[in-house]
Amino acid sequence: MRLLIDAQLPRRLATLLVDIGHDAIHTSDLPNANRTSDADVSRLADEQSRAVVTKDNDFLDSHLLFGRPKALLLLTTGNIRNDELTALFSSSIERIEHAFTIGRLIELSRTEIVIHEA
Repeated sequence: MRLLIDAQLPRRLATLLVDIGHDAIHTSDLPNANRTSDADVSRLADEQSRAVVTKDNDFLDSHLLFGRPKALLLLTTGNIRNDELTALFSSSIERIEHAFTIGRLIELSRTEIVIHEA
């Protein structure tokens, strides 16, 4: 799975995903780092066939209204410690992968994965 992790999420999430075999980058890896605009994050994700991983509802609005980014993993965990977040991803990654074979808008909460569109 190819992922682009948004700025408000910890860089170590990208590191974890790479460690378990995924192609993940964090916005801090981009030329403008965490100052990269949402439009540029979406454009880059689409150009590189990556899903944007974010808590930012602006990406949800853009996805629903304009289809950008093409693939979105929206985290709806509320405030969550980084250790809890990485544990959530570790325990959910296979289901997340499967969800992206069915849809392009995936929501990950503390208790479930929801596929919003097919």
